[in-house]
Amino acid sequence: MNEALREEEKKMRMLRFVVDVNQTVLMQQADLTMRKAFEILKNTREAVLNLFPGKEDAFELIYTPRYSGGSSGNGLSSPAVSQNRVNREP
Repeated sequence: MNEALREEEKKMRMLRFVVDVNQTVLMQQADLTMRKAFEILKNTREAVLNLFPGKEDAFELIYTPRYSGGSSGNGLSSPAVSQNRVNREP
């Protein structure tokens, strides 16, 4: 396996880790505010784009629905950022 392919696989593992950890945080925090939920999503997006610069459209297509309660096509969905799950700040 060449070095470029190894580096790409390393980035993909990090991508999955970042997205999965942040989605888990969103799903498990009972007292999460809307502001904090969107901050987590923003930070996730920035981390992903640091790994894969110029892939904003891919992030929006693949991961935004996963965080907003939609389906990403793989059966995973997270109601974490929906109004029913996140506490609103005063």
